[in-house]
Amino acid sequence: MADHRSDQKPAPAGIQGKQPSSTPAASSRADIDSFLNQVKALRPAGPRGRLIFALDATMSRQPTWDQACSLQAEMFREAAAVGGLDIQLVYYRGFGECRASSWIGDSDRLGALMSGIDCRGGQTQIARILAHALRENETGKVAVLVFVGDAMEESLDELCSRAGELGLRNVKAFMFQEGQDPICEQAFREIARLTGGAFCRFAPGAAHELAELLRAAAAYAAGGLTALADLKAHGPAVARLIEQLK
Repeated sequence: MADHRSDQKPAPAGIQGKQPSSTPAASSRADIDSFLNQVKALRPAGPRGRLIFALDATMSRQPTWDQACSLQAEMFREAAAVGGLDIQLVYYRGFGECRASSWIGDSDRLGALMSGIDCRGGQTQIARILAHALRENETGKVAVLVFVGDAMEESLDELCSRAGELGLRNVKAFMFQEGQDPICEQAFREIARLTGGAFCRFAPGAAHELAELLRAAAAYAAGGLTALADLKAHGPAVARLIEQLK
């Protein structure tokens, strides 16, 4: 990611230019409510957790983008109620466009920013996302990088090198793949492994499945593995994430 403080175009909708397993089953509404109540009780002391939420906004994701954004925003609004979590939204699309918001503690503002993003054709820029996470971690500890995408069109060696640097700094990447592209899966699994994070696939259009995974990632950033352990019995996808994080 290029120096976002000096060389990027003004960003839309409030964004500032800084920027083979089975499909997981969704948890029930009652399970989600119970989990959120448990996480609220944790109220971890110390600095607020910081989570980078990065999205592939290229044209291949257009068919499910609006639905996914709606549930992603809902998830973060609920996670924000727990307290102790700041989120930075990052996305790429088009010809070399890669942007990041400021750090956000207001879930309504995050939802508004997300709703202002539309998909545009272009190549993947995952290496820039990883480099950006490294820079942000230098100014303040980043607990988790969450990335949601459906393709990888870059050098796997380069991605692994940057992922290894994140792993050395204990910045875990949660790589969530939409669809079943094998090249994408190989890359996402390696990035997750090298950072000590986790990988999971979800079915195209299954926004409820993605919402469960994102809730788990946000809870981990705010409350650590203890928060996730309480959710293990409630969702197979979360159980798989926990096993990878151990």
